[in-house]
Amino acid sequence: MPDRYRRRRWTAAAGLLAAATVLAGCAGSAVDTSTPKTSASDPLVVGYLVPQTGPYKATGTDLLNGFQLYLDTHGGKLGGRTAKLVVQDEAEGKQTAANAAKKLIEQDHATVLAGGATADTTLSVQDLIAQKQIPFVGTGGRPSTLAADKLPWIWHTSWLSREVGAAIAEYVKTTVDGPVFVIGPDYQGGYDNVNGFVDAYKAAGGVIANDGGKPTWTPWPATTNFVPYLSKVDPAKVKGVFTFYAGTPAVGFVQQYAQVLGGKVPLFAAGFLTDESILEAQGAAADGIHTSLPYAADLDNPANRAFSTAFTKAYNASPRLLNVTGYDAAAVIDAAAIAAGPAATPAEINAAIGKLGQIDSPRGPWRFSKDHSPVQTYYLRKVGADGRGRANILVQPLTTLGN
Repeated sequence: MPDRYRRRRWTAAAGLLAAATVLAGCAGSAVDTSTPKTSASDPLVVGYLVPQTGPYKATGTDLLNGFQLYLDTHGGKLGGRTAKLVVQDEAEGKQTAANAAKKLIEQDHATVLAGGATADTTLSVQDLIAQKQIPFVGTGGRPSTLAADKLPWIWHTSWLSREVGAAIAEYVKTTVDGPVFVIGPDYQGGYDNVNGFVDAYKAAGGVIANDGGKPTWTPWPATTNFVPYLSKVDPAKVKGVFTFYAGTPAVGFVQQYAQVLGGKVPLFAAGFLTDESILEAQGAAADGIHTSLPYAADLDNPANRAFSTAFTKAYNASPRLLNVTGYDAAAVIDAAAIAAGPAATPAEINAAIGKLGQIDSPRGPWRFSKDHSPVQTYYLRKVGADGRGRANILVQPLTTLGN
């Protein structure tokens, strides 16, 4: 592994946190009428959608902690104005998310919306966002089915869900060189992560071991017993398994996998399967699992050293990707609001987001693609001991994806 990727004991001061950079100002745009006019002395109201209940509650905490860390290390301001962060529960990410977004816009008068843990949330709010012409800076998985006419108002600091699975496909093909069984939950995030892998694995010459060459889908969130599905995997014929689960279901899947197939068939996954928030609950069952994500806590770059120091001090825990996407969402809003001016409208901030240049992020530099998602590097991680406990340890860069 190159020296720049080795874990170091970071001593950089938290005050050295890197912020996003901007190329230039903003283009003129029609004033949005869904939010009352504000002045430079008024707070910048940011509506933040995160799960506060349900299976992704821990994910919501991660997203909120990342955004809050940016505020705490930047004087509580965004765009030079005092930031007012109004948090609403997106819960399962469907109708609850749509109702919460409507409240943030119509009652709380948010100038910008951010957050969202799942692809379902983006799909649930896209019509409202376009109707109200409020920029939405998403922090969770971006769906592949986002409507083109809604795209101008929707940005993501996170990832395209299909890319997470696709990023590791070539590595799996090289490593196991045989049939791979694929399984995941039957909702949009599951479809995207799993099918992204399947398409890339087939393109690399790989074979899908499932009947008919199609993924196995488990009812979400109802499925808690994965043993009947895993028992169908024949270790004599299957050389690897790829999956996507997150939150509470991921704990059960990993533990049951260890019982049924542990030591017999290697497990590969989108990195949410072994998120640091659930690693302790998964225990030794997670050891050795290889995953892909556009972040690893031990990335060695100046922005990550500073970010990690500040995060660890604030929360007494190692940072994870969702902390970074929440942090970067705040950085994007901050940079865009500065460029748009002290009393910017939602439309002016949205236009300014489109003019942002390279973002100096803890995950490494990235920029928005033409479809408003990050062009970024994905990394291979492996669960193991890092001297302080169980962690997703950086193995190597995999590829850079985006357009």
